[in-house]
Amino acid sequence: MALERSTSTALWARVVRDGLLYLVGPAALARLYGRRLGWRVDRRALWNTLLLALFVLPFYLVGSSLPTVRAYYPMWSVEPTVSSFVPHAVGQFIVVLAAETYFRGLLCVGVREIGFKSVFISPVVYALQHASKPPIELLLSGPTDVLFGAVDYRSRSILPSVVAHGFGLTLLDWLVLHPPLLAPEQVAGWLRWLPVPV
Repeated sequence: MALERSTSTALWARVVRDGLLYLVGPAALARLYGRRLGWRVDRRALWNTLLLALFVLPFYLVGSSLPTVRAYYPMWSVEPTVSSFVPHAVGQFIVVLAAETYFRGLLCVGVREIGFKSVFISPVVYALQHASKPPIELLLSGPTDVLFGAVDYRSRSILPSVVAHGFGLTLLDWLVLHPPLLAPEQVAGWLRWLPVPV
């Protein structure tokens, strides 16, 4: 991730790579072995999507004011104009859909017959994928993986994590491109007890 940041063309290269590895690959495996990846929408999935999105919203709002987060995001160059931001958001959403299909679809919902422990298959790998990101994000990535996996497991759908992650990341980028909602020094003060720089 650290090597492919910055340009908008790097985002589209990532869309292609992640689309093949994390979207097409798991879909082919699921089809080959008769598995379901959680690509379904029903009332339970919609309700859990709303609840998860509302739960993570404050994290994105507060996070957008943190100095380390503001220094890192957006990962790919984008301007706060509709013509620049909308294609950026679409590309980023495809990357999120691919990641959620792999981590929550293939490695959680796709093996749900082993029980709730499927939720704990991917947190370490998911956290390692965040190693180049701000320290607070790395710290939260493992617990976030477990939370997203648990909600998707209960929903039998990856819709909750796709929406919470995809729209959350898009919101984060939009907020970082503008003056912070909260004073960064104040937010850093609230979180000074954390064992990582904020």
